[in-house]
Amino acid sequence: MNQNFERARGAGGTRNSPGQPGFAVLGGDDGVAETTLFNQSEPLRQPRTMPPLSENNISATSDAVVGGECKRRSKLQQSANTNDMPASRECYDVDSLVKSSNLSATAAEFVPSGFNTYEDPVVCDDSEGYYSDINLADMVTDFLCHLSSSPGSFESDIEYMTSMLNSFVTTEEMLQNLVELIYQQSTAIPNFSYTGARLCNYLSKHLIVSPSSGNFRQLLLKRCRTEYEQRDVAVSGDADTQKKFHSYVLFLGELYLHLEVKSIKGPPNRAEVLLNALKDLMYSLFSKPVDSNLICAVKLLKLTGSVLDDTWKERGQSHMDDLMQRIKTVVLDATCSRDVRQMLLKLVELRSSDWGRVRAAPLASNATPDNDPNYFMNEPTFYTEDGTPFTAADPEYAEKYQEIMDRQDYFHDFDGENGNNRDDSYDDDDDEDEMEPEMEEAFERFCLESERKRQLL
Repeated sequence: MNQNFERARGAGGTRNSPGQPGFAVLGGDDGVAETTLFNQSEPLRQPRTMPPLSENNISATSDAVVGGECKRRSKLQQSANTNDMPASRECYDVDSLVKSSNLSATAAEFVPSGFNTYEDPVVCDDSEGYYSDINLADMVTDFLCHLSSSPGSFESDIEYMTSMLNSFVTTEEMLQNLVELIYQQSTAIPNFSYTGARLCNYLSKHLIVSPSSGNFRQLLLKRCRTEYEQRDVAVSGDADTQKKFHSYVLFLGELYLHLEVKSIKGPPNRAEVLLNALKDLMYSLFSKPVDSNLICAVKLLKLTGSVLDDTWKERGQSHMDDLMQRIKTVVLDATCSRDVRQMLLKLVELRSSDWGRVRAAPLASNATPDNDPNYFMNEPTFYTEDGTPFTAADPEYAEKYQEIMDRQDYFHDFDGENGNNRDDSYDDDDDEDEMEPEMEEAFERFCLESERKRQLL
């Protein structure tokens, strides 16, 4: 039964034969074969973690290792010697050069000839003027561009700008550069001539620097004189030259109106040199009566004509009359365009109307129809029976006005104060209840028609 019964695999019996490697069969007391895990009679493989070895094994193993290592080193040394022969030669050459060199590690730092070491521009005094000059140009250019785009900020920003300029502009060269920057900006941009003239007037009063060559105002007038001396050439030059000259003329006109010169007694006056310069410039413009020169002369006279006319009249000079006569001659003889001729005629008309100025009206207590043209301006307008209007300026005003008043008094007596015949015994409620015959007839027709439409529906 035991022989025929097959046990489950691994359920107790051994299928290994006694000669199977790695196992040993031992006999027990009951004759049952016992199997041990390892067969001690056969050698085992070396474990991954080597167990402690005996002294004999250690000596034998170390001898084998040392022998193999020596052989391996000898082979590597032979290959290294064959590959490193050029490198050893180079090392030998370098060592020989180092031993024969005269250089020292403690020698001073080598600086090539002509080489300048870097120095901080803030610390160096020689470069202070150079850097401040660049900053001055940038600062002035930015401020002028700001005023050109926002002229309304002039009053709020000019004081701060002047304080900055007083801290930067300390030499004659810087002052000349400042004058040139402002002049170029004022003549290059036509709309900046007014703001530029105001700026020049303010700086002439508040800039502290005053070198021996002159203060800000004097240097500015010298710069303007340079262009003034070239006026006869500029009026006959090409288009670009004329354009620059015309911008200069208009800027000089604004400068005459705004630049103030202190006087010993009394209020400040305008620059006398600019008054004579403007007269000569206008004569030069009319001497070459082309359209561009004539347009520039018209603009200049519209800008400064009233002030120039008053100044020359106070001095008993007839320069403005001479200019008007020249304009009339140009209109008759010159071959200018039709539009320019109309501009010249309008200018003559403007001067005849006292440059469009309205004199102050006399006081109300002294006003009469003879000395005040606006005497009847605020008077009411009345209408006659046929609808004809009349005012207090009409010669028949008194007669017509009295007629109107009499007619109002007549209706007032008949109709009462508001034009209605009022009686104390008059009953408003009775008047509202009663209807006129026409109204009653119309109301009856309306009721009949409404009834007929309702029946049809």
